[in-house]
Formats: sequence, structure tokens, C-alpha cells
Amino acid sequence: MTALKGLLDTLEADSALLEPLRLRERSQALDRLERALDFAAYDLVAVAEQARAQGLRARLEALDRALYDELREDIRRGGTRLLQWARQTGEAATGEHYDHLDELVSGVLRLPAPGDDVGALGEEMVFYQPTPARHAFDLLRRLSLGADDLLIDLGAGLGHVPLLVAACTGAHAHGIEIEPAYVASARACAAELGLDRASFACADAREAGLEDGSVYYLYTPFTGAILRQVLDALAQQAKGRTIRVCTLGPCTSVVAAEPWLDGDALPRSDRIAVFVSR
Repeated sequence: MTALKGLLDTLEADSALLEPLRLRERSQALDRLERALDFAAYDLVAVAEQARAQGLRARLEALDRALYDELREDIRRGGTRLLQWARQTGEAATGEHYDHLDELVSGVLRLPAPGDDVGALGEEMVFYQPTPARHAFDLLRRLSLGADDLLIDLGAGLGHVPLLVAACTGAHAHGIEIEPAYVASARACAAELGLDRASFACADAREAGLEDGSVYYLYTPFTGAILRQVLDALAQQAKGRTIRVCTLGPCTSVVAAEPWLDGDALPRSDRIAVFVSR
């Protein structure tokens, strides 16, 4: 018996893979199928098993697409099933790897590809990676954002966090991003899903208006002098009102040392840290 046939026998016998909430298990099954198909690609004896595997992959992917379509329609109607669903199927919000929830977010948002016109990074700017979805959902749970809140994402990239804020809560969200192609993609997604509470500005975070924000988020978009200038600007905002600053990644240790912020004395760099102004 070939390895591919053994895998197919196991997966086809697992009826749980057909249950809507088993996105993680389907993701793992699809990964195993992909690896097995790559390995069996030149095995002329396993032609029947390859066709069978392709059929199973198509069935599992169709289940995921149906779920994504349902959640997109719910967002357009103003619902928050995406957040409820993610809470049911999520896992611990630690580490900076990606998992099945990122596939969920990708399938629901369907962000237009930014193309090949992305400019070169400036000095002290960090290569863009989206916030892992489980961290974004964890942040929304911990912040309990309401209609009076405005979350500003500094270095928003393709806008995953502002889009999820608008899709999952009653709050407003604003992404500040220096790359025009990323901003265009985020705006197109917001328009397609009817997310009027998500807005995006193409601007340098050092020069953008930071007024009115109640929460500011940074997934280490920049370091050094740029980070210093942005933190100084946020400190000025905190003189007039209480704000929260949320960080993920290496910038967390820098933010934790700010004398005008309170937070965990030993915040983790692999989980979003939440700081409150004094």
C-alpha cells in the first residue's frame, strides 16, 4: 500500500473533517495532502490515488470556501460571526508563526494583491508581515472595543488589524501606512465588505495625525529614531487623555521602558502587550 493511499484511507474515514468548525483539522489535512501529492507526482503506479487525493482536496477546499462566503455576507450585514467563530476555533495567542486562522482571515477578506509596485524600505523600517490572526483576535477580546473607540494601526500594511476591528466590533479603526500599494489594497477590501468604520491613510507615521485615537497598535513597523519620534508623539497625545498602546514583536521592550506607560513589567515579545498611559 502506498503512503498516499494510507493517508487517503485515514482522512476519508475522518468524518469530523466535514464539520464546519473543523477548519484547523481541514487545514492540517490539506497540508498533508499537498505534501503527499508532491511526493507521489512521479509515481506512475499511484495515478488512481492521485486522482482520489485531488478529489478529496477539492471537497475540503469547497467546505472552506462556503464558510468564507457565509462570513463575508455576515460582515456585509453588520454581523460579528467572524469573531465568534474565531474564538471557538482559536488557539493560544503566542509565537509569531501563522496557522489556520490566517487562512480563515485570508479567505474572508480576500485582499487584492498589491502587485509589483511596492517600493524599497527606508532605513529603520521593518519588512512587512501581517499580524498573525490569532494575535489580532486575542487583542480584540482583551480590549473590549466599543463604539467610542478608535484604534490607529501605525504601519498597517495591508490593513488586517483595522479591517478585523471594523468587522468584529463596533469600534472605528484607522490604518496609517507609507506604502501606497498596500493602502490601495486595504481600501478596496473595506469597500467590498462595506466596512465604513475602517479607513486608511497613505502617510509617514511621524507626520500623520494621531489625534482622537483611544488605542494605538504597532507590530514593530520601524525601529530606532523613527520609533522614538512616534513614541514621543504618542506621549503628547497621552497628556490630554488616557490612551492604550499595544505592541507585538521587538518594539515591545522599547515601549515597556516608556515612563508614561503602565503595563506588564516583563511583557512577552511573542504576544501582544497592552500598555495604558498614566
